[in-house]
Amino acid sequence: MEKEKTELLGLSLEEMEDFVVQNGQPKYRARQIFKWIYNKETASFYAMTDLPKEVRSEFDKIAEISIPRVLKQRVSKDGTRKFSMELEDKKKIETVVIPHSPDKNSKYTLCISTQVGCPIGCAFCATGQSGFQRNLEFYEIVGQVLGSKKELQKRLKSDDESLISNIVYMGMGEPLLNFSETLKSIKIINDSKGINIGQRHITISTSGEVKGINRLAETGLQITLAISLHAANNQLRDKLIPINRKYPLKVLMKAVEDYINKTNRRVTFEYIMLDKVNISEQDARNLIKLIKPLMANINLIPYNKVTGLDFSKPAPEKVMQFYNCLLQGGLNVTLREEKGADIEAACGQLVMKRNSRSQ
Repeated sequence: MEKEKTELLGLSLEEMEDFVVQNGQPKYRARQIFKWIYNKETASFYAMTDLPKEVRSEFDKIAEISIPRVLKQRVSKDGTRKFSMELEDKKKIETVVIPHSPDKNSKYTLCISTQVGCPIGCAFCATGQSGFQRNLEFYEIVGQVLGSKKELQKRLKSDDESLISNIVYMGMGEPLLNFSETLKSIKIINDSKGINIGQRHITISTSGEVKGINRLAETGLQITLAISLHAANNQLRDKLIPINRKYPLKVLMKAVEDYINKTNRRVTFEYIMLDKVNISEQDARNLIKLIKPLMANINLIPYNKVTGLDFSKPAPEKVMQFYNCLLQGGLNVTLREEKGADIEAACGQLVMKRNSRSQ
């Protein structure tokens, strides 16, 4: 998709300096624009009041800042917010902001998307069932952070610059199948002059894209890697997560082991609990055998209902039984508190909207 104007969103300060100098402006103009984009989430040159009018007019002709527009928002009873965003080509994606506490001064975790739809097709996931359209450009990933922050500040009447303190690449899509754009977006999100979120506050979640895990291990990034596991035997995982047919558990676990050895970073395994599917005593034993040798946590997520799919959420006593079984088996286990399920903003519930505004 060719763009006639230069996209400034996602450029580093050095790249922005090159752009302004090439267009006959002093280097310090880049710092001004940078501040407007990343500190004030501004997409319009005309709003950049410390730039001369003629400069604003000239830049408006040759450049753009494509912060996606929030078309619709839904708010959960627990304070979680889901934003439906529109990209430049009218494609729709969803992002979710999750409060860390019920406190009105709470910080938020932002769950962002890397693709329009998802090609993996996990059996229990709404995104996978809605198909795949395209990868996001790195500036579209960065734009979700700025667009969400701006909307959140507006809704909460807050001017807190660090309102969003954590980023999880767990929205629509498989981040490691859009590897280079995902990494470029991390660079600007992490940039101390840009969005300034520390690497250790950033998590990438993958369904098991082994090639991407191996590449990620070589980057030296201090992010958290999360693996969507959901089954500890190949027969079941083949059915739930089709990528397992390409990278079966033995191959995946070798990649995870290599990643841990190279980065010395603890990995998180995510496990969606599906009633009568993957929470038997045998499933627990398989999971303990698979994960116990590794420096890893396991995060249990009771299933969130997706319309049209046949899976169901286990009863609370079954959830606790499975949790206790893993705990007694020596695993580091957390049980994720459900957030946003009432607005279809929870894990596995994000869905690609077709080009319609009546959402």
